Amino acid sequence: MYIPILIFGYLLGSIPTGYLVGKWLSQIDLRQIGSGSTGATNVFRHVGRWPALGVFIFDVSKGILPIFVAKGLLLNISWQVAAGLAAVIGHIWPIWLKGKGGKAVATGLGIFLGLSWQVGMACFGVFLIVLSISKIVSLSSIVSALCLPLMMYIHFKSDDYLSTYLTISSITMVMVLWRHRTNIARLIRGEEPKINQAN
Repeated sequence: MYIPILIFGYLLGSIPTGYLVGKWLSQIDLRQIGSGSTGATNVFRHVGRWPALGVFIFDVSKGILPIFVAKGLLLNISWQVAAGLAAVIGHIWPIWLKGKGGKAVATGLGIFLGLSWQVGMACFGVFLIVLSISKIVSLSSIVSALCLPLMMYIHFKSDDYLSTYLTISSITMVMVLWRHRTNIARLIRGEEPKINQAN
């Protein structure tokens, strides 16, 4: 039961939503243009707004579903977390695209919506606030990722599994920051494009 849920999470996370949308709707390979990511932002810039929204929703679902399946199987919180983390790993390093996937923001959000909708919505709120001010998706993603462990601590500080929640939030934060390392470099140089600009 335990290994199959991890495999399920990874394979679900590996579904290359953005890549498929780019191929189906615009006959482009998102890995070869823009940021090279298969996530919703690159879809938005090179395919369109509504396809990007669909990709975002599906990618969020890839994080939520493994958590819900693990809960349905009555697995403990550690295995629920592991199933969600497997989905994030699949999203970043999808088997179908030889390990070149998205940046884990939407799927990571899905994990925390599945574990705690309050924390998930708080992170999404931070993302939207920063985005409304800066108009920079990567900065919004980075700030919300940095806030994640603190939000998990505040919400679960009296929970017996606090260390597990802090571990998964810290791992997710590090993954998101690592996947945004080139964006961070551009932000420092003042070269990161805004949402309505091509990159």
